[in-house]
Amino acid sequence: MHDPNEPFENLRPLDVLAIAAHPDDVEQTCGGTLVASADIGYRTGVLDLTAGDMGTRGTPEIRIRESQGAAEDLLLSWRQNLRWPDARLENTVTARMTLAGIIRRIKPRVVILPYWTGRHPDHYRTAEIGYEACFLSGLRRLEEDTPPHRPFKILYASSYANVTPSFVVDISRHFERRMNALLKYVSQYGGESAAGSDLFPRTREVEDRLSAVARFYGNLIGVRYGEPFVVKETMRVDDIVNMPVRSL
Repeated sequence: MHDPNEPFENLRPLDVLAIAAHPDDVEQTCGGTLVASADIGYRTGVLDLTAGDMGTRGTPEIRIRESQGAAEDLLLSWRQNLRWPDARLENTVTARMTLAGIIRRIKPRVVILPYWTGRHPDHYRTAEIGYEACFLSGLRRLEEDTPPHRPFKILYASSYANVTPSFVVDISRHFERRMNALLKYVSQYGGESAAGSDLFPRTREVEDRLSAVARFYGNLIGVRYGEPFVVKETMRVDDIVNMPVRSL
């Protein structure tokens, strides 16, 4: 794992970077895909924009510590938290420029963002800030001390969006590890006596819900568990004979 105090300039480039609004967001939406990517040798990382300080349960310090524990289950090469204000994310010039500078330094080839609509404003703000930062990071004159870098692919994790996915990733072998990562957030899923227990589902209910969602998307591609994604551009296929997933 990366030392959170190490300068971004010292990092090796990442293959996949997931940008999330809160600790535990990626564990629910694209954690299995991060594990699957790391399992085949890609360098993966997560940048959490806030520490969830407005949440009913836990504290920023606890949630960041839990996120580092979850990072081990996700096989991440790097994870950091920007400590931006929870429930108050804004798509400002400062936010875009800051994130663009980070992207120029860690040079991800693929960036995963939350889907661009949703119940929590921080989620769709993260999608906006992330997309625009990815564009800005490719401008040569943005900064004089870093070379331009623009990610090749932007994916939107769409597990909780009522939309048809562009594709689904098979996470059948990695679902248990994804769940282990999520349950590292004891402050959020730690029992009935915790604050806000009337608002939060029990651990068993969380497991059942996420299993049902992953089973649904897995069934679409003929596997046990899957994670859905949306891309804005048209997908390219070069070999129609070896396309996966049966039609009949």
